[in-house]
Amino acid sequence: MTDVLTMLGIESSCDDTAAAVVRRIDGQANILSSIVVGQNELHSAYGGVVPEIAARAHAEQLDIAVERALLDAGVNLTDIDAIAVTAGPGLIGGVVSGVMCAKGIATGIGKPLIGINHLVGHALTPRMTDSIKYPYLMLLVSGGHCQFLAVLSETNFRRIGGTIDDAPGEAFDKTAKLLGLGYPGGPLVEKAALGGDALRFKLPRPLLDRPNCDMSFSGLKTALRRARDLLIEKQGGITEQDRNDLCASFQMAVADTLAEKTRRAMVAFQNISKTKSFAVAGGVAANSLIGEKLRAIAQREGFSFFSPPLKYCTDNAAMIAWAGIEQYDKGARDDMTLAARPRWPIDQTAKPMLGSGKKGAKA
Repeated sequence: MTDVLTMLGIESSCDDTAAAVVRRIDGQANILSSIVVGQNELHSAYGGVVPEIAARAHAEQLDIAVERALLDAGVNLTDIDAIAVTAGPGLIGGVVSGVMCAKGIATGIGKPLIGINHLVGHALTPRMTDSIKYPYLMLLVSGGHCQFLAVLSETNFRRIGGTIDDAPGEAFDKTAKLLGLGYPGGPLVEKAALGGDALRFKLPRPLLDRPNCDMSFSGLKTALRRARDLLIEKQGGITEQDRNDLCASFQMAVADTLAEKTRRAMVAFQNISKTKSFAVAGGVAANSLIGEKLRAIAQREGFSFFSPPLKYCTDNAAMIAWAGIEQYDKGARDDMTLAARPRWPIDQTAKPMLGSGKKGAKA
């Protein structure tokens, strides 16, 4: 292990163009810079991310984000030891843009290139922010992913459970669209829920009748749409209070489901390791109610609870740089044949949860 290592990270898997410089000194992460250029204004009119628009924006912003990251970090390209880039999974146009940018920089400065699984970046974030020790239980809960992982090392992940359809973030975005709240949906639903009654609508807690740690949120979204449609049929529309109550009921259903499935994942994790560390990352982890319920479950089950700062829970390049640092120590290196991958399961030994096709397992 090299005591001091400086990594440039690049992330472009969805709708955030990000670049960061992270330096490890004596085993500790020093985040010298973290630049994230969002695209909410570009996609808000469509109620969700439009892949073609996202890819074009990445191509326009990547070099600018890298330049800003280097400037903020006070380093030059010659000070960089290697470049880590998200090589998947994600929207293929954005991933291709990031990989090509990283290849160009690596070639230009003659430094190693490391392709990083985006999910690994999230899974290793608590090690960057909190120096958590292996092994630990991880709930990765974001816009496109939701999995319980036993994180055994920087390259060894065992999936304990996950969503069989929509991820919670997708369900929040679709709920916001159904209720005319706008995009991105998560913060808007949470804000509306503050003024709502979470007990008014009896929405389902999906798959709690099954003993495993798998989840489903598509049916919950459908139940909310039916509740909305009944209100429209009965009174010709929905009021602001109706909307707030629907949001509060939906949010509580998601939080209750995640909390109970987390308890079950903790029990399952004890069959893998006797350590009791639990971490959560991903954009949905920023939801206050969900965070409170997960923290309470951890305390009840005797687990230490770790939740990185919000800016490192959502998509960012610092987590990619840190994952690059950890995998660099294990000899990870890629060359100009590094390919962008729309699908890339973090546990490649597990059966696909969402099916499989010509491009491989989806999750």
